[in-house]
Amino acid sequence: MALDGIFLRHIKTELESALIDARVSQVFEPNRDELIINLRTFGGNRRLLLSTRADSPRVGITEYSVENPDKPPMFCMLLRKRLTSSKLISIRQPDLERMLFFDFDCVNELGDKVKLTLAVEIMGKHSNIVLIDGEGIIIDALKRVDVTLSSKRLVLPSLIYEMPPSQEKLSIENTDTEEILKAIKLCPYSGLDKAILNTLTGVSPIICRELSYASTGTPDTDKNLMNNEEWQSLLKQLEILREEAKNPKTYAVTLKNTQGKLFDFSFMPVNQYGDTVEKFEYESFCKALDAFYHTRESLERMRVKSHALSKLVSNNIERLSRKISLQKIELEKCQDREILRQKADLISANMHLIQKGAPFADLINFYDENASTIRITLDVAKTPQQNAQKYYKDYAKAKTADKMLRVQIENSAEELSYLETVADEINRAESEHDLSQIRQELIAEGYLRQNKSEKNNKKPQKIKPDFREFDADGFKVLVGRNNKQNDLLTLKTAQKNDLWLHTKDIPGSHTVIITEGREVPESTILKAAEIAAYFSKAKDSSQVPVDYTLVRRVNKPQGAKPGKVIYTDQKTVYVTPAVPQKK
Repeated sequence: MALDGIFLRHIKTELESALIDARVSQVFEPNRDELIINLRTFGGNRRLLLSTRADSPRVGITEYSVENPDKPPMFCMLLRKRLTSSKLISIRQPDLERMLFFDFDCVNELGDKVKLTLAVEIMGKHSNIVLIDGEGIIIDALKRVDVTLSSKRLVLPSLIYEMPPSQEKLSIENTDTEEILKAIKLCPYSGLDKAILNTLTGVSPIICRELSYASTGTPDTDKNLMNNEEWQSLLKQLEILREEAKNPKTYAVTLKNTQGKLFDFSFMPVNQYGDTVEKFEYESFCKALDAFYHTRESLERMRVKSHALSKLVSNNIERLSRKISLQKIELEKCQDREILRQKADLISANMHLIQKGAPFADLINFYDENASTIRITLDVAKTPQQNAQKYYKDYAKAKTADKMLRVQIENSAEELSYLETVADEINRAESEHDLSQIRQELIAEGYLRQNKSEKNNKKPQKIKPDFREFDADGFKVLVGRNNKQNDLLTLKTAQKNDLWLHTKDIPGSHTVIITEGREVPESTILKAAEIAAYFSKAKDSSQVPVDYTLVRRVNKPQGAKPGKVIYTDQKTVYVTPAVPQKK
């Protein structure tokens, strides 16, 4: 997966069509690797994204907004000063190199017209954005490169800008295909795709494999075993590539593997994977790139956010589990408190027989039917009466502890149950918005602290009723996405005569069948129960118990955690979770 020179050429063509003569209105630097330049065009405002991320360097128009820091970085402030209100007059690409030069007509502090150039270098971890004046002198760069980082090419203010070192590869545009074919044959790499990659500039590995596949029927051909017919086929493919580089007639395509992950993109059709991948075609190369990286980065952000939330919740679950175990051990000790009271009674009844300072007393146990003798340990520093009072006091403590521990265990169990529902919600989150709502819930419940931006936003985030919506035999079925939404769905949105469903004693989402006054057949209840089971911790199980009852039979205990309800008059069905059908 790489943005190659030919794909960048198509991006350049689109940018020229959309942005030439546009005016710079705003410049943002949302993070240390990206710039967003807002441009006013005759067709409306456009956001030009310039990214130097090591794993996703790119250039293109983006339709997605990003959050910007409160205080702009120094390079961003410089660009705002120099480029705001300037006009984009040209976009240049040297041959098929992975570089674009954006030339702007600007006005300096003296009111004179000057030309400034923004050089965007797409070179993996060495990607950079450099601002250059009309004399070719570097004004500044997004990433300054000094002698500690490179001894061959410095990128620092006041130095003359130099192009990155050439890889000395052949250009499909300017070199005869016969000469390219000869160079491929002489390349030391035996793999045909590797030989093409090290011979041609402006092509990515997927294109090299596609050329190999189209010429020989396999993407990993050994060029030393190729026959003359296959070499002639490769020559034809090189001619097709030349035309594609000069005049694109096809479309951009992105590829998704069987695990549902986008893994590559191309400026030409890709057939090497057969039917094992899903292909998405785009008429716009900018839109293809934008959708590809936005999806990948969203999934990565989701992975990072969900991991952080999962770790937080799992740590709290472990803490509560240990706490409950210790509380149960303490409760078990309290069960012997009656023996303490009996010993106190025996001492009180036989005080005249006990001498002060005795370490123990052997007394007849009148609580025992056989009137056996029991030995009671005494504190030698206390009188018999004080020893009796101590046993009474220990008994009272144990009795109070028993009562308090039972309450604490019940509260801890409820909190543990709540956190298990949150853990299940995190696992089933479908978007960053879902994770954001779960995060806000954890903040509200005291498990997370607000960050600086959340503290500055004084308006509380309202939970929007964006429930999952499905169809079951013509009945609308709504499913909550998190505990807050579960409360909103069950207690605010659903009507009293709608049907409410939830997995029995298993964390899951609240599910409601919107009846609209109609009688719900048993088949519909079973389908809705399958949906409820699917959006629960028992998603991968079979014969999952699902309770259902009227919404009016569902209530929320005062002070209960989000999503916690009690219900009565329920019936239970056993179903196997099924992928629901969207409405």
